[in-house]
Amino acid sequence: MLVTEGGVEVEVPEARDGASEGSGDGVFFNPTQELNRDVTVAVLRAYRERDPRATSYLDAMTATGIRGVRAGVAGYDVTCADVDGDAVDLARRNLARNDVDGRVEHRDVNALMHDEGPFDVIDIDPFGTPMPFADSAFSAGRDLVCVTATDTAPLCGAHRNSGVRKYSAVPQNTEYHSEMGLRVLVSALVRTAARYDVAAVPILSHVTRHYARTYLELDHRATSADAAIEELGYVHHCDDCLHRSSESGLVAHPPAECPACGSAIRTAGPIWLGPIRDADFTRAVRERVTDDMGEAKRARKLLETLEAEVETPTHYDQHRLCKQWGVPAPGMDEFVESLEEAGHDASRAHYHGTALKTPATVAEIRAATDDLF
Repeated sequence: MLVTEGGVEVEVPEARDGASEGSGDGVFFNPTQELNRDVTVAVLRAYRERDPRATSYLDAMTATGIRGVRAGVAGYDVTCADVDGDAVDLARRNLARNDVDGRVEHRDVNALMHDEGPFDVIDIDPFGTPMPFADSAFSAGRDLVCVTATDTAPLCGAHRNSGVRKYSAVPQNTEYHSEMGLRVLVSALVRTAARYDVAAVPILSHVTRHYARTYLELDHRATSADAAIEELGYVHHCDDCLHRSSESGLVAHPPAECPACGSAIRTAGPIWLGPIRDADFTRAVRERVTDDMGEAKRARKLLETLEAEVETPTHYDQHRLCKQWGVPAPGMDEFVESLEEAGHDASRAHYHGTALKTPATVAEIRAATDDLF
């Protein structure tokens, strides 16, 4: 079957009876990742203006080749790779269908990156954890490494032991579990890059549906890698009163008890405590979302929210706070405005509709919004 996306037309497998579109027995195609791909194309457009020398793009798990096709149409010199012979044949047909002059390699992408790097932009979009490909990507990447992780349960702490094994960090399952997962992912990638004296700094990151996505700009100086490591640390969380605090550094010093209520504390880390996006770059990406993208409206809304997010290493769930206080939840806009009127930085967060970013404590949030109840 033929699918049109972002101004290109590609051949994808027919769906099985009763299955979702694109889940045929052969090469996998996920139509629900269209937002991911739309944002990726906007990132590629914005990044070329940020660094005109970035011209080569590696689609590391190409499958149907749709990412490679769209990157080629965006002006990049495309290399696609896959270990599945059927995927390689399909990707070649799709590049030719769209007059994209790229190449498709039937190879293990780790070997390809080792033998043929560097690539200016490397896109790692596997099923599950991206960590088996991270070492090769950071040793072969020149400018930008784009990473998707779909194993959200290990990342957010729901499958804690798996998260520890895969990401060399201790995740904790909290009401801000989606952000926890993103920051565990970025931490693991930053630490991997640093082994090669490379700083990997997130210039755009988001969590959407059941995946985390981050775009990491590379700086090949050991001093910059040191500075990136300094953005790692720990979050100490209280389940009883929802208090949380953060601590920079690779050695944790968790408090003996919650300073707000005296209950036990859970500690997560090392996670990324720094910004998950560059606001100016995020704005540039939003401006390069075009109307031919099927998810243009959602992409613009996502990027607008990301651009305005207050920088904190966790977020609050407004409904969880109100349940804790035994009061009905007011409108989110009113809630945020009350915090701002009380002198606190505050914003919505992109993770979900009731996600709130503010450095204010739980007690300060309650005091600032008391008139709403």
